[in-house]
Amino acid sequence: MALSLTYSSSTAAPTFSTSQPKLSGAQIGWIRVSEKPHPHGELSQLHRRSMVKAAINSEPHHHQHATAPTIAVTAHPHPQQQQEQNVERLALQLENASPLLIMDKALQTFGNHIAIAFSGAEDVALIEYARLTGRPFRVFSLDTGRLNPETYRFFDAVEKHYGIRIEYMFPDAVEVQALVRNKGLFSFYEDGHQECCRVRKVRPLRRALKGLRAWITGQRKDQSPGTRSEVPVVQVDPVFEGMDGGVGSLVKWNPVANVKGHDIWNFLRTMDVPVNPLHSQGYISIGCEPCTRAVLPGQHEREGRWWWEDAKAKECGLHKGNIKQEDSAELNGNGNGVAHANGTATVADIFNSPNVVSLSRSGIENLAKLDNLKEPWLVVLYAPWCPFCQAMEESYVDLAEKLAGSGVKVAKFRADGEQKEFAKSELQLGSFPTILFFPKHSSHPIKYPSEKRDVDSLMAFVNALR
Repeated sequence: MALSLTYSSSTAAPTFSTSQPKLSGAQIGWIRVSEKPHPHGELSQLHRRSMVKAAINSEPHHHQHATAPTIAVTAHPHPQQQQEQNVERLALQLENASPLLIMDKALQTFGNHIAIAFSGAEDVALIEYARLTGRPFRVFSLDTGRLNPETYRFFDAVEKHYGIRIEYMFPDAVEVQALVRNKGLFSFYEDGHQECCRVRKVRPLRRALKGLRAWITGQRKDQSPGTRSEVPVVQVDPVFEGMDGGVGSLVKWNPVANVKGHDIWNFLRTMDVPVNPLHSQGYISIGCEPCTRAVLPGQHEREGRWWWEDAKAKECGLHKGNIKQEDSAELNGNGNGVAHANGTATVADIFNSPNVVSLSRSGIENLAKLDNLKEPWLVVLYAPWCPFCQAMEESYVDLAEKLAGSGVKVAKFRADGEQKEFAKSELQLGSFPTILFFPKHSSHPIKYPSEKRDVDSLMAFVNALR
């Protein structure tokens, strides 16, 4: 379905042509971009562009700036393999470009057929960058029906600040009704968030994207080390289809892929734009109210999303292409960077210290059976690929050093892969990392209940039980 057009309060017509001149340079699917560098740099082109007021729902003008890169839109996409190669080439060209230049290139190239996906979090930076280009832009958002009240008020503030109307997409009422009637309002706590997200987010997004040829997201590499560390600034969307249909018919732009979270916030403060009030309450990554909570100091921002699940599942399906088919997270092996038969290498092991004992399956089984230990044990159940385990590595190793010679043994047990089901059924594993304390004279371990994983908090837990 086509989406209504939303413009910024200060806009100019997109500069592209439907003619097909013979050009040299990179070809991106149905888009050709000349490789001639702009002589005045990225910002001068924006400042020199004549500003005309575009009418709502008007078609892009057949206009080309004298110094703008030559762009042509042809009727038929090239084969998927060729298109991917050309988009990859463009991604390399823009790898070190500023978010403003990347945003300008995206809007210039696709005109009315591209839109910004706004989630109600720091994605407002994308809208600000779009405004700064002086080009018309569209914004859409997914209203799942379960967002925080603060998020809805934030949507309204953004619309008023920029003088725009956000294009809201809603889930199918019949599908939501069937899900709630069959499984209840909170089934995702028991059987995973994927089904609910599919109904409330993924399918509405799919409908929205079918009316576009490209979309703009706020993905950053530092948001989720497990799934987003390789996000390029532009790519052929590996999951969704655009208006022309078929694999490769949609281009996905990620202008802030290389920007750090603190730099995004410096930009927002500098430009004095509205922000979601939940951020001041400890919420960093914001989604639906039942599935989002504030994070504690030292926690990764994505740990506040679907906190009851494993770290590698921290995607709702909107960016499913980030999750590799064969994730090294679930591969077996010793985790020391050993390559497997399929050519995929595991990540290096963590918690490496002479003060941390590495337990085997038989070792932790024996530990769990003994009811008369000579000394208490503290054991972390971990997976080396887990970003939350990686985040607590330094504090856990420091704790082991402090406890050396104290009569408390500190250990680790790798509980992913083929050990995962055993750890779930016998060792209280819920998500990684899980920390257990085995007291003396008891074979029943006590699970560390807090998400504070700094040295002082872990030491207080140990001292209270030993």
